[in-house]
Amino acid sequence: MGIFGGQLANVVEWTGFNDGVSIFRKWPNDEIKKGSRLILHAGQDAIFMYNGKVEGIFKDEGAYDIESQIIPFLSTLKGFKFGFNSGMRCEVLFVNTKDITLRWGTKNPIAIAANGLPGGLPIRAFGNYVIKVADYMTLLENVAGAGEYNATQVSERIESMLSQLLMKWITKEGKDMFNLQANAFDISKGIKDDIDMDLRKIGLTISDFTITSFSYPEQIQAMQEKAAAQAMVGDVNKYTQIAAADSMGKSGGAGGGIASQMMNAAMGIQLGNQMVNQMNQAQAGAAQAAPAAGGAVPKFCPNCGTPTNGANFCSNCGTKLA
Repeated sequence: MGIFGGQLANVVEWTGFNDGVSIFRKWPNDEIKKGSRLILHAGQDAIFMYNGKVEGIFKDEGAYDIESQIIPFLSTLKGFKFGFNSGMRCEVLFVNTKDITLRWGTKNPIAIAANGLPGGLPIRAFGNYVIKVADYMTLLENVAGAGEYNATQVSERIESMLSQLLMKWITKEGKDMFNLQANAFDISKGIKDDIDMDLRKIGLTISDFTITSFSYPEQIQAMQEKAAAQAMVGDVNKYTQIAAADSMGKSGGAGGGIASQMMNAAMGIQLGNQMVNQMNQAQAGAAQAAPAAGGAVPKFCPNCGTPTNGANFCSNCGTKLA
C-alpha cells in the first residue's frame, strides 16, 4: 500500500501528501469494511465517490468513524448497512489543499529581438511559482482516472509554455532589453495571468509567479558592468583619469618605472594647476565682493558685480555703494 495506511481497509488515510509535490491521490482500495476509520491530516480534503458521483467532501482534520460519522453525510449512501462479510464499495480521493512552491528556469536561451542584434538577444530567466487546487470537480474530471497527480506533471505543462510567454511579455510595450530586471514585476504578472488561465482548465490555479533573475551572455554582462562603472564615476573624463591612475598603480609596483613616474609627475602638475586656479578664482571673488575701505566707492558692485565707475549707486541693481 506504500503511503496509505490500513492494508485491510480499516484505516482510510493518505500519509505521503506532504512531500511538497503531491496534489491528488486515490485511495488504492475500493472497499471500505465495517469499523473503518477516516484520518484527515491538515492541508488535505477527502472526497467520497460512488458510481462516479461525488457523495461528500470532508475537510476538517481529525479521525472519523466511517459508519457513524461519514456515511450519514453521504448523499445516496445515508442508509448503508455493513454486512457481516461485505463492505461498502466506495472510492475515496484525497486532495492536497496546500500551496505548492516550485522553481522554474529556461532550459535553453530565448532569443529576444533587439536593435543591432540580427539573431536576437539570447537570455535565460529563473524564478519560482506557487500552485494549488482551485476546483475539485474540474480536477476530478481531468485527473481522477490517473489515480494520482503531482506538481512534476504540472511543472512540465508550465515549462512547455514559458518560452513563448517570456517572449510575449518581454517584447510587449518596448521594454529595455538590457535592463529586464527593472520590468520583472510587470513581466511576471502577465505570465502569471496567462498560466492561470491555462491551469484552471484542469482545476488548478497559480497564486504567484516570480522572476528572480535574468541572465545575459558574458559579453553583454561585461558591457553592462563597464557602463555601470562609467555612470558611477560621473563622466568619461573622470573615468579615464581613474582608469589611468589604476593602471599606473598596477604597472608601477614598488619602483613605479620611468613611465609611471612621468605620469605621476604630469598628474601632480595638473592637480597643482587646478588648485592654483581655484585659489585665484576665490581671491578674485572675495576682492570683487568686498567693499572698499574708508567708505570709498568700490570698483564693482558688491551685490551684482557691475562696474561702478565711481558712482554712489549701482547702475544695474541700485545698491548704495558709498
